[in-house]
Amino acid sequence: MKYRDRFERQVVREDVWIPTRDGDTRLHARIWRPADAESDPVPALLEYLPYRKSDWTAPRDAQRHPWYAGHGYASVRVDVRGHGDSEGTPGDEYDAQELADGVDVVNWLAAQPWCTGKVGMFGISWGGFNSLQIAALAPEPLKAVVTVCSTDDRYDNDVHYTGGAVLGIDMLAWAGTMLAFAARPPDPASVGADRWLPMWRERLDALEPFLHTWLEHQQRDDYWRHGSVCEDYTAIDAAVLAVGGWNDPYRDTVLRLVEHLPGDQVRGIVGPWSHQYPDRGLPPGPAIGFLQETLRWWDQHLKGVDTGVMAEPLLRSWLNDPVPPSPSHEEMPGRWVTDAEWPSPDVTWDTRPLGEGRDPVVVRSPLHTGLDAGRFFPFGNAADLPPDQREEDGRSVCFDSAPLEQRVEILGRPRVRLRLDSDTPRAHVIARVCDVAPDGSSTLVTRGVLNLLSRKGREHAVEWTPGTYEDVEFELNGIGYAFPPGHRVRVAVSDAYWPWVWPHGERGALHVVPADSAVLLPVREAADEAAVRFEEPEQAVPMPVTYDTPPDPRPERLVTHDVAKGEWTLDVDPGYGGSRTYPDGLRYEESARETYTIRTDDPLSARAVSEWRIRLRRGDDWDAEIMARTELRATAAEFIMDSRIEARGNGETVAERAWHRTTPRTSG
Repeated sequence: MKYRDRFERQVVREDVWIPTRDGDTRLHARIWRPADAESDPVPALLEYLPYRKSDWTAPRDAQRHPWYAGHGYASVRVDVRGHGDSEGTPGDEYDAQELADGVDVVNWLAAQPWCTGKVGMFGISWGGFNSLQIAALAPEPLKAVVTVCSTDDRYDNDVHYTGGAVLGIDMLAWAGTMLAFAARPPDPASVGADRWLPMWRERLDALEPFLHTWLEHQQRDDYWRHGSVCEDYTAIDAAVLAVGGWNDPYRDTVLRLVEHLPGDQVRGIVGPWSHQYPDRGLPPGPAIGFLQETLRWWDQHLKGVDTGVMAEPLLRSWLNDPVPPSPSHEEMPGRWVTDAEWPSPDVTWDTRPLGEGRDPVVVRSPLHTGLDAGRFFPFGNAADLPPDQREEDGRSVCFDSAPLEQRVEILGRPRVRLRLDSDTPRAHVIARVCDVAPDGSSTLVTRGVLNLLSRKGREHAVEWTPGTYEDVEFELNGIGYAFPPGHRVRVAVSDAYWPWVWPHGERGALHVVPADSAVLLPVREAADEAAVRFEEPEQAVPMPVTYDTPPDPRPERLVTHDVAKGEWTLDVDPGYGGSRTYPDGLRYEESARETYTIRTDDPLSARAVSEWRIRLRRGDDWDAEIMARTELRATAAEFIMDSRIEARGNGETVAERAWHRTTPRTSG
């Protein structure tokens, strides 16, 4: 990593309030811009998040925004309404108010004397989401977007549902995280010593756990269509650079955007990365000069400079070479490949039947199948990636190819076609594609889920008629991967995948006909390719933040088995950043724990818990603490949700709130 403290243009920083159209609420913004921008105006770049610029994202912000400013942009970080130092109360994620405020911010930036009137938006995850969503609202000044690790489909490619199934792991964990995050107070240093406590009370009074809303909408309805730009790609006028990683759950968005947006409007990059900006150097690498690459995008679309970025191939993808299974890889071996269009004419479908027999094979997996799935959101931590899949394979029904005679490269989204019957009206089917080495080790390549209730479409819940065979087909997550000669391609089929997939309330089995079932691999043939070159990573000088070393660290992922009870527990430390001290004296303490418990033969034993503690303090004048707990469990008929928070300010209780909700299991 190269750090820069000198740029062509001197950088100044200022904090400002930005008005919104309702006239009563202002959003707090931090702006880095060239010191001479009022005499020599520049385009503006917006990153718009609920994650608090004064503390949580401050180290990351310091690496990016000054760098852009030094290269001739006003780089702006804004807290979403009701979060960080902005006024108002928190709403649901990506709600209409958030997006309307974002449009207001874009228009306000364009009108400033130091701005040329052209604006870009960028962000990873939440900021990548709302960049696309605001682009679909088409405010006139917004000309370009860089969206990283984001989704175009809020229902089927986010933290709530996958393949129509309830995501047990992040439906609960992210709802619990956001309850704790939304409960954090504004900083007196920004809003004033006399305002922070009344503002905090207003926020706490308005809190409602996201989990309630998410489980009220178990099919794809208007709630999920809102903010899903896949509903109408033509609404996006801005130029879109879409970036993802093969170890991030949102990577399929890149493939869909380069397929559905006009070729003169979009470019895509998919690397080996986790849910991180690709210049950070966190596993798995290799990292790239991401800021330089995005600068080419901004210069092209906001300054009218021909940087050659639109002459790049439509899609640049990292093709992974095989590696032994491991929960972490510093770098993935492989190479960059290019495609001038997508779907690519160099990728063809190779249909491989799962077997020759027509006698049905019974699939009835132990309910703890899935404990070796790895983290849903890999962040570059030591226990993120799936370990050796042999134990998972043993809990599944496996269909293996013969040893490969030659290298087989795949790029895209494999599909699985199954002819099957279900003993019960409600069931899931999960398929994993693994690379099996001659020594028997099994590396997870990709996977996919189908809730059989949603086989007729995500908008519907259609129960299965037991005793009836049907053909079902579903996509697996996108991947670029090379199977070497001598290895086998394994398709592992299960009807459980805890805690990624919340089990249905009834227990049965699937019956799969191998000869009428197949895996469809997107095989990429050798082609003449443009060379792909990225610069080495470069950032602004890091903020001097002191991070604590935990005195007694817990394992990141710990699996325990109570043999007598037949109960399995996954204990997770999500490792978002821990405790730290900032240069201005702010002390930020954070600890979180997630637990997922199930008995191997009882789907109604499933239980997930998220616990958070956050403390912020500065000197003797300000001390705020939040404790939050969220629990999800279910009966055969309904989901049961219990949440509570406790907030304390300067030693006094500011709020104690508890929620108990139930909702019918319509699809979950």
